[in-house]
Amino acid sequence: MSNLSDIIMPQLGESIAEATIVEQCVKPGDPVKEDQVLFEVETDKATLTVTAPCSGVVEELTAEVGTTHAVGASLGSIRTSGETAALEKAPSQEAGEENRPARPKPEPPRVTPTLQSLPVPAKASGASYLSPRMKARMEELGLHAADMAGIAGSGAGGRVTIDDLERFLAKIEDLEKTKASPMRVAVADAMRRSWTRPLASVGRSVQVDALFKHRRTLDPKPGPTLYAIRSLGLALAEMPSLAGRLIGTTIVHAPSIDIGFAVEAEDGVLVPLIREVEKLTLGELTERYIELVQKARDRQLPQDATGLGAATVTNFGGFGLEWATPIPLPEQTLVLGLGTSRKVPFWSEEAQQFVPVSEAALTLSFDHRVLDGGAAGRLLSRVAELMMSPEQL
Repeated sequence: MSNLSDIIMPQLGESIAEATIVEQCVKPGDPVKEDQVLFEVETDKATLTVTAPCSGVVEELTAEVGTTHAVGASLGSIRTSGETAALEKAPSQEAGEENRPARPKPEPPRVTPTLQSLPVPAKASGASYLSPRMKARMEELGLHAADMAGIAGSGAGGRVTIDDLERFLAKIEDLEKTKASPMRVAVADAMRRSWTRPLASVGRSVQVDALFKHRRTLDPKPGPTLYAIRSLGLALAEMPSLAGRLIGTTIVHAPSIDIGFAVEAEDGVLVPLIREVEKLTLGELTERYIELVQKARDRQLPQDATGLGAATVTNFGGFGLEWATPIPLPEQTLVLGLGTSRKVPFWSEEAQQFVPVSEAALTLSFDHRVLDGGAAGRLLSRVAELMMSPEQL
């Protein structure tokens, strides 16, 4: 006697609804042990694995490489032997229970992907009016309202009609195309959701000579990004209300000062999270940062380095940029940006002359619904003050 056990797409992390199969590690007929890796799957955050729920023989694999499946979806099945099934059943049996009919196996939860053609959830919504027919056609194609921006509308008030859309699709049919990776689609979806909020930015310069001098005394040497992360963590610990998120008419405050940092990955950006930044020393931050950068590039972020955070830090100065206005993640209110340093003249009252100093730009982009320019300016000034006094970090 044998039983079939479903292989189910597990919940792979907070806010993750779907994952794409990137490798099948077994084939039908293969014997497997409990917790043996069956699939490698890719989400917008990392490459993870789906393991066997029990020991047995692979009966069927319904999930193919390149296909996307929602959390709770069946990916195949494993046939367990009568002996295995008896062992699994034995702990729950009592005297006289062997003659009772087996309890029906609960049906695993089924979740329908939001858009079959996309690997991450994305809704078709926008400020302009879309007819039901247009929405249906867009959903069929896996398009979003933002994708209509490049189409000149011929309808009333400049509205894009279904004929406009079809003409546009016919026009691009013969152009060279590249399928967007799951990460690129995920980043695009996150930015669309972020841009639905009123965002604003403030900026100022910060002198970094003391910071550079301080880092030369440490081993390993923390980069400017780490000084920015630690400074933002301490500043938010002093002003925790600024890290809250507006949900309806309520501001939800962050339970701890968890700060993410941007890491460029292939065809996108990952944002590992460092927990309780205000409680870590600069040395502890450096060790965790180095570890997470490598894991992010390998697409193997641990669960405790993903999820919601209070803010994100991005060092766009690494690309030689002096100034930028990065966009906060949809679930965050703040993103701190750091530009490249350069030598500039600075008037010294003590010397009564201009002296050269190293200076970098700091920008703080924020959800204007949660805080105003004054609060953002005070927070940014405190970050700059801490960065210019690295011994306090």
